[in-house]
Amino acid sequence: MKAPDPADLISAIFPLSPDIRYVAVLRDGSLTLRERGGLANASSAESDRYEELLVNPTLLTLVGQRGRIDCGGLEYVMIRYGSFFQLVRPIPGGHVSVAVEPHGNPLAVATALAETLPALSATSESRG
Repeated sequence: MKAPDPADLISAIFPLSPDIRYVAVLRDGSLTLRERGGLANASSAESDRYEELLVNPTLLTLVGQRGRIDCGGLEYVMIRYGSFFQLVRPIPGGHVSVAVEPHGNPLAVATALAETLPALSATSESRG
């Protein structure tokens, strides 16, 4: 199965909810991220970059290893920061990270993301 282009992933994820603040895709060491314009309490681009390159991959490794022991694997990790929720979902070769406004519904976004990612992979495969 051919992986969708990171820019295509990001473009497909933003419409899932008006409460999405930013989307990042890390695949095979390459990071692509985009932030919605006009955000209040936006974190710095440099801190977002380090979160995607260091923090989120480490969290997925730790939680994923625990999940494989006797929890049925790992679907996603949700973090509640003071200014937003952060959803991190593993994909082949990396992860997708979606920040959601604090008044938003991150579980609804997680569900929509779970439905969208396989459909994007299938679409990408049919074009490849």
